[in-house]
Amino acid sequence: MADDNLPNLPNQKDLEKEIADYLGRKYGGQVKIVSAGLFPHPEKKGEKKQKTAPRKKAVFHFDLKPDELAAYLDEYVIRQDEAKAILATKICTHFNRIRNESGKTGIPPAGRIKSNVLLIGPTGVGKTYLIKLIARHIGVPFVKGDATKFSETGYVGGDVDDLVRDLVREADGDIDRAQYGIIYVDEIDKIASSPFRLGADVSRTGVQRALLKPMEETEVEMKVPHDPISQLEAMEQYRATGKREKKVVNTRNILFIMSGAFTGLEKTIKKRVQQQSIGFEQNISSAKEDSRLLKQVKAEDLIEFGFESEFVGRLPVVAVLDELREDDFYRILLNPNSPVIVAKKQDFAAYGIHLQFEEAALKLLAAKAVKERTGARGLVSVMEHILLYFEKKLPSSSVRYLVVTPEIVENPMEQLEMILTSEATQELHRTRYYEFVDHEFNRIVDFIRDKQENLLKAENIVPSEARFQLIARQCQQEIADPRDACKEFIGLVRHIRDCAELISAEYGFKIAFDDEAMDLIVTGQSWSRTAVVEKCEEIFNSFEYGLKLIQQRNDVRDILISAKGIENPDLFINDLVAEIFRL
Repeated sequence: MADDNLPNLPNQKDLEKEIADYLGRKYGGQVKIVSAGLFPHPEKKGEKKQKTAPRKKAVFHFDLKPDELAAYLDEYVIRQDEAKAILATKICTHFNRIRNESGKTGIPPAGRIKSNVLLIGPTGVGKTYLIKLIARHIGVPFVKGDATKFSETGYVGGDVDDLVRDLVREADGDIDRAQYGIIYVDEIDKIASSPFRLGADVSRTGVQRALLKPMEETEVEMKVPHDPISQLEAMEQYRATGKREKKVVNTRNILFIMSGAFTGLEKTIKKRVQQQSIGFEQNISSAKEDSRLLKQVKAEDLIEFGFESEFVGRLPVVAVLDELREDDFYRILLNPNSPVIVAKKQDFAAYGIHLQFEEAALKLLAAKAVKERTGARGLVSVMEHILLYFEKKLPSSSVRYLVVTPEIVENPMEQLEMILTSEATQELHRTRYYEFVDHEFNRIVDFIRDKQENLLKAENIVPSEARFQLIARQCQQEIADPRDACKEFIGLVRHIRDCAELISAEYGFKIAFDDEAMDLIVTGQSWSRTAVVEKCEEIFNSFEYGLKLIQQRNDVRDILISAKGIENPDLFINDLVAEIFRL
């Protein structure tokens, strides 16, 4: 008989919900409880074990060439030509070699050397930005770690193998995909050993040694005692299958890229160079000469700087990035892909405020950023300092147009007060805004013509001036990346062609839209994929009776729909039928 004083015990579903809520609060969205009923029972004698087909291993696909990757980087990164060339070449070779080997049977060659890369350069020159761009473009999982947060395995602190586990999570748990990823470790110069340190150096030399095996080839277990997430995932795996599966990640194809500022390395190189040149390099001291010295770095310099020879040996590729100058900062701000300008326009657009910049103002911003001595990060600091109060005050006002002028850069608070209190000043900003929109439009058109023409040609799309302008206008309206806008246009053209191919198959002759007709469809449907398909269906519904008549003629092989067919479908099909039957 049940005791009425005892509380009602929850069922299994309620228990799982409570556990899931608790784990979600403690570990975030990384842990999920998947209900699989009770723990599986052991198999009984004579019971046939259900066979499951083994999952076919995905083949690694990569066909990018170094020149193509370098051209992509040129769209986003100002200067750093040598570093871009080195990265594009070695990364493309790395992944093309993997693709080539994955198509062959047999054991991979022993002693293969990975093209792990070491990037050297001062802060804010684009080291992290370059690697993020590459990972995004080639579509591989990417994780970034800070070398100063790791310690040698077995000591308190992060374990370098955690980077590999993070790569799997970045690949949504797909171990096969993670094994072709990129691991980027920043501030690697901070783990150079110090000649003045005594005893175990678990955060410097120890980390170097811990990185040796992953950088070459090793197997990293997903389940580790210090990682509660991996432990819980293993438990859920056992609950679901009744098996204790050992998940490991092989690092043989994972590319490691290290970077650091390496402050003081030029002194080590200078010492070596002066000894070799017997005093001919004694007056090397300027920043320009320091940069020239860094480009002469050798393995022996890195070893003297404080790295283990084995660690240096696993970084066969070294790229040195140049310090950015004022003119470089100005070019960064002028670039249609500039993350600084795009981000600030999006900030103001969130409040319905249209933002533009005078080129003279951009030059002043670049000059102020140089004084920050933090590289390209100085551009963000200067921009925020000048526009912060505009961003605070204007959303509460009726002002909807702002042009950043040299006067605003020099005296932001004074200019803000004038804009808020003077209707004439507000009207002036609105007028100047449209003037600079037109000027910016021409720059974007030139950029697309120069950088995106081959992207259109690769998709068999004619790169006409009208299309450059169409894509540039979309960039401005949506504050979008020109490449992304170009790819969006390509996707819409594919949809239009697919619709035409379906109708062609139905009627037995080729039906296609000419370039002007496709551009009209894209423009008229506001670049919406759904709307574009609906517009094509609407056009072909209008053509239905006429196409059935044309189908009766055996001599018709193809029909090209012009802009007239988009503007007035009924008139177009009637004229076409009359012309065909007149022949």
